[in-house]
Amino acid sequence: MAEERELIRQFWNRASCGEELYLTSLERSGFEAQALRRYQLEPYIRDFAKFDDSADLRVLEIGVGLGADHEQFARAKARLSGIDLTDRAIELTARRLALAGFPSDLREGDAENLPFPDEEFDVVYSWGVIHHTPDTQRAIHEIHRVLKPGGEARIMIYSRWSMVGIMLWTRYALLRGRPFTQIDEIYAKHLESPGTKAYSVAGARAMFSRWTSCRVRTVLTHGDLLESEAGQRHRGLSLTIARALWPRWLVRSLARGRGLYMLIEARR
Repeated sequence: MAEERELIRQFWNRASCGEELYLTSLERSGFEAQALRRYQLEPYIRDFAKFDDSADLRVLEIGVGLGADHEQFARAKARLSGIDLTDRAIELTARRLALAGFPSDLREGDAENLPFPDEEFDVVYSWGVIHHTPDTQRAIHEIHRVLKPGGEARIMIYSRWSMVGIMLWTRYALLRGRPFTQIDEIYAKHLESPGTKAYSVAGARAMFSRWTSCRVRTVLTHGDLLESEAGQRHRGLSLTIARALWPRWLVRSLARGRGLYMLIEARR
């Protein structure tokens, strides 16, 4: 697992999620533009994260990335800590917060071995991160450990049978004459960092089975709808054509439960 974790770290250390597409500069204007684009593409983040309800709460973000969500918690006056596997993300987030004048306890570290004491946080938030770590279940146990009794985890992980997954399976399995390729292999090899995972709703609930409560839902994303750039690994003419022809109205009507993002709210 150490070797796998290092490959993941190297992948994200080359560029944090969204950095190549949306971060135009390391000045305040660049970070503001990135945040604007993020919340345009993913407007459901604000309601899910509940930034405005975070005043005076102890909040841990796992996987700070470029720091847009971290800044929102800071603006709401949360008492913040943040962790990321890469020094690049920590440096970018620290710069972002320094430019805005906000503090946070930022640390480079591993979601499977959180460097915090038991029952430390009111909220643990993580957007699209723990499906990358080799042992996602261990990361969930760690989140449970550092939450106070009654504390809440707000976690986004990938949903297995999403439109994104089906499109990737069509491209990398069906059209290559390998129709029996498992979709888990497609996610692991072709979506983002090596070993990326996706889960069924039942699988997600099972990982949170020891928790007091767990609410799970999926949302259609800009990726499922081909409304945006497809990320750091997918470019080219075929994608440009697909984006122009994609029947978004039909996907919205018939595939509401096939969104890539699985939103989990779990109570310790």
